[in-house]
Amino acid sequence: MSADLPTQIRASLQSQGLPTPSLAWIQSALPNRNPLPPLPALVATVKTRLLAADLTNPALVEPPAAAAFPPNMSNPEVKETKLTRDVPVQVLDIDNLTKSKWEQVEELEAIARGEQTRGREIIRLPTGNEDEEDFGAVGEGTPAATQAATGRNAALNANIANAAAASKGATHRLVLQDCKGQKVHALELRRVERIGVGTLNIGEKVMLKRGATVARGIILLEPATCVVLGGKVESWQKAWVEGRLARLKETVGADIRG
Repeated sequence: MSADLPTQIRASLQSQGLPTPSLAWIQSALPNRNPLPPLPALVATVKTRLLAADLTNPALVEPPAAAAFPPNMSNPEVKETKLTRDVPVQVLDIDNLTKSKWEQVEELEAIARGEQTRGREIIRLPTGNEDEEDFGAVGEGTPAATQAATGRNAALNANIANAAAASKGATHRLVLQDCKGQKVHALELRRVERIGVGTLNIGEKVMLKRGATVARGIILLEPATCVVLGGKVESWQKAWVEGRLARLKETVGADIRG
């Protein structure tokens, strides 16, 4: 393997606007094959694993200080400030502020079944690890890999389009976490199409762009400064759906009893 291969992969990831992983982490993410697949396939494999990783892993992002929130950013006494650099974050929680608790229960139950509605039509959505399949499982760069990736992308695009139509007037609140583990609340100031319950996954990576507004410790999200990169931490997503469903049902039940 060429000594500068991890450097080439990192440069390619940077050109796509992704978080900058360490060379050591890239080396560990490469498939254990000899000979290695072509560079484009390796980039795709490392990208998939990067988007499925926990950003707080100290070995992942390099250098950590340059990619984290600035100190005291969540201070509610600061009326308004701007991010002075791009900051990659991961999603820990999402809440649709325009839906009732019972509507949210129905939505999450549909997601757990792998379903979502489009008007009166129920459509099947990808579930489980389908978005996180490793290209190496079917052979990087092969027609089978390309076809599988195309199918996943088509399903994802349909999912995004349906959720965007259903959530056109919605406002979402998120909890975001940077690579140092700092958690910050975020609120949609203007609609960001890929943000929605059922389309935005827990653990999904988002790049907050330089110039994003922070008001009273809350990040204000808008398309110009919020880029959804994709990915998911599967165990987090499953735990979040189950835990949020339980909490919502408990609240709804308490409201009915009250």
